[in-house]
Amino acid sequence: MRQKTLKWSGRVDSLIPGSLVFAARTSKARFGTTLASGLVTAGVTAAYVLLEWVSFIHEYKGVPITPWNPGLGLVFGCMMLSGARYSAALFVGAVIAEIAVLHSNLWWPIILGLAAIIAAGYGLVAKAARSYLRLDAGLNRLHDVVLLLASGVVGAVLVAVFMCLLLLADEKLDLADVLVAAGPLLIGDIIGIAVITPLTLRLALHPQPLLNHIALRTFPELLLFIGVVIAALWVIVAAGPNGAKLFYLMFLPVVVAAVRYGLDGACVGLGITQLALVGLLHRHGYEASTFAEFQLLMLVLSTTGLTVGVVVTERKHADETVREMERQLKAKEVEAAQAARFNLVSGTAAALGHEINQPMTAARALARSVQELLRGPVPNLARIEANIGNLIIQIDHAGGVVRRMREFLRRGRPHSSTVAIRELLTNAMALAGPEAASKDISITLDAPDDLPIVHGDAVQLQQVVLNLVRNAEEAVADARTPNGHITVVACRLEAPARIEISIVDNGPGITAEVVGRLFHPLTTSKTDGLGLGLSISASIVEAHGGRIWLQTGKGGATEFRFSLPLETG
Repeated sequence: MRQKTLKWSGRVDSLIPGSLVFAARTSKARFGTTLASGLVTAGVTAAYVLLEWVSFIHEYKGVPITPWNPGLGLVFGCMMLSGARYSAALFVGAVIAEIAVLHSNLWWPIILGLAAIIAAGYGLVAKAARSYLRLDAGLNRLHDVVLLLASGVVGAVLVAVFMCLLLLADEKLDLADVLVAAGPLLIGDIIGIAVITPLTLRLALHPQPLLNHIALRTFPELLLFIGVVIAALWVIVAAGPNGAKLFYLMFLPVVVAAVRYGLDGACVGLGITQLALVGLLHRHGYEASTFAEFQLLMLVLSTTGLTVGVVVTERKHADETVREMERQLKAKEVEAAQAARFNLVSGTAAALGHEINQPMTAARALARSVQELLRGPVPNLARIEANIGNLIIQIDHAGGVVRRMREFLRRGRPHSSTVAIRELLTNAMALAGPEAASKDISITLDAPDDLPIVHGDAVQLQQVVLNLVRNAEEAVADARTPNGHITVVACRLEAPARIEISIVDNGPGITAEVVGRLFHPLTTSKTDGLGLGLSISASIVEAHGGRIWLQTGKGGATEFRFSLPLETG
């Protein structure tokens, strides 16, 4: 009996069922995600406390009344991005800030109540803005910026009202004290959201464009902006009590930044302006009431800068969308033109095969004749040379047909060069002639040899001629017109200098209801037509600076014309 052995792979999980391995790995991944999320939340909490410490300048009976709350702006932005878990970070951060930074003498329940009001108030407003009002945190539209600012105002008002009610429960503060503190707190929360929240959202969702605006290539502009802001603020502060009247000087650099770089420029500009303003006011020892007056003006500036910035960003996005659509349209036009060329050639393939077969058959017969002459006792060299010359002519003729077809098919992109109109029309007739002959339709070319050259894409212009000639062939053939005939005429005209080419056929003409839509896409009177030929022809002619039109649509003398401009110098 053959003995079976079990070989151990050396891995413990090889002995564990697959479902348990999958569960263990899933649990490990969830733990990693939870840990990372917890670390980010802790980092946001720490940042909030740090910003509270930096912005703690004025207090009134243990209540901070400096009208500047950047920490709230940061956490509110995080709420807009990820929702409720940052409400917990705001709660914890507010409690820590009250104890460690503000050294509050408020009663413990009051401290916890204040933190709960702040966290719950802004958390609910953020949830309503995200879930019910559909605020786009990317702030790509004016609607979203207005909604963000409105949410900040509503949240600040709600929080201020409930905080006032709670502070009245503390025996150390009466109604007058609460009203003194409420105004600066309200302004500080709103300005914190107006300045810091948009910057937080743009950094989180669109970091690369914003960082590009403060990269090395724009660093001189950034330094110039900072210099202008500090100089303007210095003038304002130096003016003393009347300095607020000069605050309009700050609008110029912020609006310029918003116009140049859109919403990102406005966010960076407002952040720099706010930091410079707070720094200078603190350096010169301004009281909280004057601070609040300047912050109200800063709030107006913030609203103006963000509005201008987002309008500029919307316009840039719209322009980019239009350019992208134009690129896609161009690509589709090239594809359609290529498809039209293949569709055009497919109808002439059989006739071209016959056209090539004739010179190749003649060449084969001439080669056999030369072979027989060489086997004779006395080779007739004169006849051999004549046959070889004729053989080369026949091969060149077949090669010319193939070359013209290959050149017509291979290019999809425009290639500008000098174009000899007579040669272009001759090559087009060589391609269209076999199919016309197979339908007993004659084609006549009337073009002088001394026609001037034009600048353009020879293959595209040849396609226009072939489209018009083939349309004429099909119209004449479908109507079974006796003695079907097509005439292609080219001539030079002046005032302005141009080449005008006309294609005339003796077919049944064009009905009145089709005339007005001839050059629109998908317009065709054929049962199997795509309706692209004339539309593509019009696009090509217009791209060359010319125009195309129906000269007459009457039966027996239908005529299309197109013109190409000549350079004058």
